[in-house]
Amino acid sequence: MEPIGQSGKPVISKRIDHFFITVYAIFGFIGRFLREVVRPPFETREFIRQCFHIGNKSLPLISLTGFITGLVFTKQSRPSLAEFGATSWLPSLISIAIVRALAPLVTALICAGRVGSSMGAELASMKVTEQIDAMEVSAINPFKYLVVTRVLACVVCLPLLMCYNGLIALAGAFVDIHLNEQTSMDTFIQNAFTNISFLDLMSSLVKVLIYGFTIGIVSCYQGFHATQGTEGVGKSANVSVVASMFLIFIEEVIIVQLVNMIR
Repeated sequence: MEPIGQSGKPVISKRIDHFFITVYAIFGFIGRFLREVVRPPFETREFIRQCFHIGNKSLPLISLTGFITGLVFTKQSRPSLAEFGATSWLPSLISIAIVRALAPLVTALICAGRVGSSMGAELASMKVTEQIDAMEVSAINPFKYLVVTRVLACVVCLPLLMCYNGLIALAGAFVDIHLNEQTSMDTFIQNAFTNISFLDLMSSLVKVLIYGFTIGIVSCYQGFHATQGTEGVGKSANVSVVASMFLIFIEEVIIVQLVNMIR
């Protein structure tokens, strides 16, 4: 027998209904964002503040992670290439890996953990303490002020952070290659960018734009629909991170398949 809930409906049926209701609510949330983003007035000051919060405050973590990523990936790749006497291919291998995959993915995961949890918790706290309701009473559009500015800031800042992360990762790779093979910087740069195509750059840019939109929408949706008082704040922060990372990996697989079809 299928278990029955308190409302008399089977539990599985209730879960299916809840799933489709949630999907409908998410698409409605995205649709509202697309309408509000082109409708004046524009909250420029809040948008700049969110860009500072997302971009500038993420630089230390992005710098450390990027440098270690390039350094460690180079160390791990050297033994395999050394077996074939092809350590001279290291700059090209590392640059392709960083530009095509590591820079956008690592940047997105870091921002999902740091920025996503922050936005989810902040908006959830405002929701459960009725600050969002107070903004509506004060004739302020809370969706435009809180959601649109944060999502746009994620979309704008993540490509910049990705470029910075990629450069720092290449710097880490150069340090290891220079210490072991005494490769000059001119030779490293020439070999690193020989096999980088316009398609590689554009695919990484498209990736990180989609990742930024995903992090912003998921985090703001969770915070904007928080319930259960203070317990909901922690739940929103947690779900924002987990859901964002899950969707980022799914999007990574899909985009890689599409790019390989074009390539």
